[in-house]
Amino acid sequence: MAKAAEQLGLRHVRTLVIGSGGREHALALALARDEGAQVHAAPGNPGMAAVAHLHPVDAMDPVAVADLARRVEADLVVIGPEAPLVAGVADAIRAAGIAVYGPSRAAARLEGSKAFAKDVMAAAGVPTARSRVCTDQDQVAAALAAFGPPYVVKDDGLAAGKGVLVTNDHDAAMAHAASCGTVVIEEFLNGPEFSLFAVCDGTTARALQPAQDFKRIFEGGRGPNTGGMGSYSPLPWTPPTIAQDILETVVQPTLAEMSRRGAPFVGTLYVGLALTAAGPRVIEFNCRFGDPDIQPVLALLESSLGDLLLAAATGRLSETDPPAFGEGAAVTVVMASRGYPEGSSSGDVIVGTETLTKEHDVNVIHAGTAMAGGRLVTAGGRVLTVTATGADIADARAKAYEGINSISFPGAQWRRDIAAEPLGVVEGAALVEENR
Repeated sequence: MAKAAEQLGLRHVRTLVIGSGGREHALALALARDEGAQVHAAPGNPGMAAVAHLHPVDAMDPVAVADLARRVEADLVVIGPEAPLVAGVADAIRAAGIAVYGPSRAAARLEGSKAFAKDVMAAAGVPTARSRVCTDQDQVAAALAAFGPPYVVKDDGLAAGKGVLVTNDHDAAMAHAASCGTVVIEEFLNGPEFSLFAVCDGTTARALQPAQDFKRIFEGGRGPNTGGMGSYSPLPWTPPTIAQDILETVVQPTLAEMSRRGAPFVGTLYVGLALTAAGPRVIEFNCRFGDPDIQPVLALLESSLGDLLLAAATGRLSETDPPAFGEGAAVTVVMASRGYPEGSSSGDVIVGTETLTKEHDVNVIHAGTAMAGGRLVTAGGRVLTVTATGADIADARAKAYEGINSISFPGAQWRRDIAAEPLGVVEGAALVEENR
């Protein structure tokens, strides 16, 4: 970095990570890489215990989280999931005088309400799909007729990444809208989709390198949406200037508009995009790192994550250099439990993870696990992810699937085509699924 982290006073950071999923485990791993770093997590998960001190505190309780931050003398609190952000946990921590990486409740409306996000995009001049906000079935029917198939129907509120339906079936689109209440109906954006994460301090933003995730449960983009079944980075098919272009055309205008509305955005602006024939178009905003698409990005990050997030939380991003990434590629594959995404199986014994934790270029990241009777068991839909780095996508992909094949639990399911499309491994497959 042009300015040493020590000069900025950002070394030896004591960080408290809020959450218990794969995203939070990946964040804890990256934060723990800094010399002298101390990581705490609430509530955390069994995998995080190797790099963080765990605390049985409810992530949705603003008072309890703020009290814990004081007790562990946290220099920085990093809030992983969207629900605590929308609930105002970041506000309680800021009120306690502790630096927090995550938007206020008011700013988190960018994810909490898709209608609000579309309004902000329109005011900021952000390139995105045409849309209508609908509150009854007559409005839905009119919007579907206006935009035509494929129909894009989005639940206005939080839905854990599973509130969007993309379909050619008109009746299915109407039924999904009826199950949601207020919805946003959009025109379909045709083009490969990808994620860009911008670290923001309210005024300045730094972009991480893009990633792509795979939402559908089955190979080839079939089956229902999930929270994500795998991801990879970097993306050889995107222009080399894509990150800077998105900062200039999407992120900075959005930050300016949020400040104008009295809700400065501090935290991660997750920009979901489609690379259309007319250029990048925004599909959605989220207010946190995506899971699992942040996992390969963090695996390749060479500069300090702790320094970056603390600089954002304290309004000092302009004093830092852009994040630095290593050569090569990273691939993440999700292992899900029996019945996912409609349900999940809990209590199934997991074996094989311990053989991979010693591998230099493979990380086993816990998403839905627990300890029972001294054994690691399943405790959610997405159970584990294996993230591997390699010289290129093919190398990283081979290592990730080798790792997956070393782990087992009853009913385990995973996709076998993660990161296959850019390599031409799956003949005839589309580059990207309809994965919204």
